[in-house]
Amino acid sequence: MAKKIYLFIILLFPLFLKAQNKLPNNIFLHKLPNGLDVLVVEDNSVPLATITMTFKTGGFIESEKFAGLTGIYQEMLLKGNKDYSNEQDLHYHAGALGILNMDYQTTEEYSKNYFTLPKSNLQAGLKFMNSMIRFAKFSSDEFVKEKEANDNQLKQKESYPAFALTVAMIHHLWGNLYNRKLGIGNHQNIQHATLALMDSIRNKYYYPNNAILIIGGDVAHEAVFKSVENIYGDWKASSFDPFKKWPIPEFAPLAKTDYFIVESPLATVPLIRVDWHGPDTRNDISSTYCADVFSYIVNQKSSKLNNALVQSGLALATNLGYLTLKYVGPINLTINPYPSKVKECVEELKKQIDLMGEDDYITDEQIETAKRMLEITKTREEEITSVYVNSLSFWWASASLNYFATYNENLKKVTRADLKKYINKYIRNKPYCAGLLINPELNEQINATSFFTPNN
Repeated sequence: MAKKIYLFIILLFPLFLKAQNKLPNNIFLHKLPNGLDVLVVEDNSVPLATITMTFKTGGFIESEKFAGLTGIYQEMLLKGNKDYSNEQDLHYHAGALGILNMDYQTTEEYSKNYFTLPKSNLQAGLKFMNSMIRFAKFSSDEFVKEKEANDNQLKQKESYPAFALTVAMIHHLWGNLYNRKLGIGNHQNIQHATLALMDSIRNKYYYPNNAILIIGGDVAHEAVFKSVENIYGDWKASSFDPFKKWPIPEFAPLAKTDYFIVESPLATVPLIRVDWHGPDTRNDISSTYCADVFSYIVNQKSSKLNNALVQSGLALATNLGYLTLKYVGPINLTINPYPSKVKECVEELKKQIDLMGEDDYITDEQIETAKRMLEITKTREEEITSVYVNSLSFWWASASLNYFATYNENLKKVTRADLKKYINKYIRNKPYCAGLLINPELNEQINATSFFTPNN
C-alpha cells in the first residue's frame, strides 16, 4: 500500500509544480539540474530576443563592510572575460552580434545583466552572457578605474539636493541596517574595495541555484531549453543556501514618529517626504495589492489628499508610492509645498494622514477604477517583450513568478474592507519618518523647526 501511495505522489508531482506556477500560455519555465531557473517568453511580433541573467543579490545582502560593492561587481562583468580580453573587446563583439541596450542593474533585492539582439544570434548571445557572468576577468587595472568611476558617480549624486533627503530618510527609516537599502554605498567602501571582496561576493551568491535566466522574444522554448542546457549545464551549483548561511537580518519596526530637517543651499524649492514601513511578500502578500490600489487612488486629481494639498494651493504636487519587496517594502509620500505655505501644508498633511482609513476617504468607484487601471498598466507592460523580461526579473526576486502570474486575479479581490485594514495596519496612527528638504535662507524665514515636529 505504501508503495502505491509513493508512486501516486511521484506521478502527481509534475502536476503540482505546474499548479504552483500559473504562467501565461506563452511563458515556459524549466529548471536545470544545477538549480538554474530558465524562463522563456515566446513573442514572435519582432525578430529579436532579450536575454537577462538575474541573481538574488543587491543592497539587502550587503553588510556594512560590503555596502555598495554589489554594484561594482556587476559593472566588472562588463570589463572582459575569458573570451573577450577587455571592455573594448567585449563591446566590439557585442556590436558584431547586433546587441542592443547591453547594461546591468543593481537594486535592493536583485542584480541583473541584460541585452537584446537579433533572434538569429540567440545561440551566440547565450554564449556571450555565459562568458560574461561565469568567466569575468576582474583585472586589477579595470578594477581601479571602476572604483574611481563609482566614486565620481556618488559625488555626482551628492550634488543633487534631493539625494541628501533620500540618504537621510534611509538612515532614519532603517536604523543601523540602512546600508541594506542604500545600494550605492559610501566613499570609504568604494575607495577601499578589493578584488578579494569581489571574490567573496561571487563565492557567496553567484551560483546557478541563486539565479534565473530569462529569454524573451521570437524564440521557441524547447530549442532554448536545449541550448541553455548545453551552455550552462556544467555550471556548478553551490553546496549551501546563502540565505541560511548568511541570514538577512530583520528590519526593526519604527518605535515612534520621527521628524528631521535637511538644509541645502542647492534646494531651490522645499520638498517633504514621509515614509512608513509597508508590507512585504514574505509575511503579508495580500496587503501588497492593497498598497498598489490605495496608492493609485491617492495619486489621482480627484483624491481627498490632492484636493486638500494641491487643489487648495498649498502644494504643487503630491505622490504616494509603494515598492513591493520581500524585506519590508517602503510606503513613500512626497509633497512639493509652495515655499510661502510650508507650515500650512505640513498642518494639512498631518490632518490627511489622520483621516486616511475613514469610510468616506475613498469611494467604491475609485476602488474599482484603480483596480481596472492597474490591470491595464500590467497588460500594457507585457506588450513590449524587452520590458516584460526585465519586469519578470524583478518579480522573481522580490516576490515570485506565481505572484506575477496571479497579480490581476488577486488585484480584483481587493475590497474596501481590505483597504481599510491595510491603511490601519501600516499608515494611519502608525509611526513614520518625515523629512523636510529646505534652503537655509527659507528656513531662517519660516523657522521650520517650530512646526515640523510630530503632533504632541
